[in-house]
Amino acid sequence: MRATRRSIALLSVTLAISACSGTASTQAPSGSPGSSGQTSGASVPPSADPAVGAIDHKTGAADVLLRIEQGGGFVAMEFRATQAPAFTLYGNGVIVFQQTVTTFPAPDANGVIRGVPWRIGSLDETQVQDLLEFALGSGGLGAARDTYMANGIADAPDTIFTIHAGGVDKTVVVNALAEEVQPGPDGLARSAFSKLAKRLQNFDQGGSIPSDVYRADRYRGVLIEREVQPGIVTTAWPWAGLQPTDFKEPANDGTSPAFPYRSLTTDEIAELKLADIEGGVQGITLKAPNGKLYSFILRPLLIDETQ
Repeated sequence: MRATRRSIALLSVTLAISACSGTASTQAPSGSPGSSGQTSGASVPPSADPAVGAIDHKTGAADVLLRIEQGGGFVAMEFRATQAPAFTLYGNGVIVFQQTVTTFPAPDANGVIRGVPWRIGSLDETQVQDLLEFALGSGGLGAARDTYMANGIADAPDTIFTIHAGGVDKTVVVNALAEEVQPGPDGLARSAFSKLAKRLQNFDQGGSIPSDVYRADRYRGVLIEREVQPGIVTTAWPWAGLQPTDFKEPANDGTSPAFPYRSLTTDEIAELKLADIEGGVQGITLKAPNGKLYSFILRPLLIDETQ
């Protein structure tokens, strides 16, 4: 790690694209959140401590330093309801991410689809600094605007970057980043974002970097009312103490799912009698006490998420 502090000039670093260096090991130490039997620790509050290292950053277990997720686009309602960040770096060096897959998991005999589990690992401060330097510099976030919608595609998803480090606190939304970069004034910026996205979305390089399954201590449950149709496999409403009205109606401000949702404990999830839910599930149809049918979608809450 450099002993001297980088100047603020880092924020206007050139967007010239260079090859991304290999990612270092993410093996979490024994007994850390990345060790066997960990939970998300989602109740840990963000830290107000000042930053450490050459690029200033907070150090709390729930402080988000760098994140990527996708949203919007032309996808089924169930997939939109399960939207979650694909990669998050927290202030204490913990990373939570999903591995890249080429084939999405198929439904089981009952139509239940189990998602790809999130993984957890840990970076040391040198590795944190290297990643933040790349994100702010060659990855384009330091000099980025808030949105890049020009030359986008209406039904393509948005790639959403979040960065809180080095005095930069912003969210950058890039439409249709996975598409071929078109000529234009934002071509160089889009190329930089694409390199950063590829690094974060394949952070463990196909499984070559050690990590553990992320085991959340709370999940988000989402209800989508559906019509009765022939052949639907239904599951009896599992909760004696919960009703569909206990699932919160969403706020129309883009900060919550588009459907009624609720934070569920592991004990409440156990009532579903499902195994292998670390990556979340969809494809369950619940028959509520009021006789209505609901598609039920479940995904783990990440460390900083409360609902």
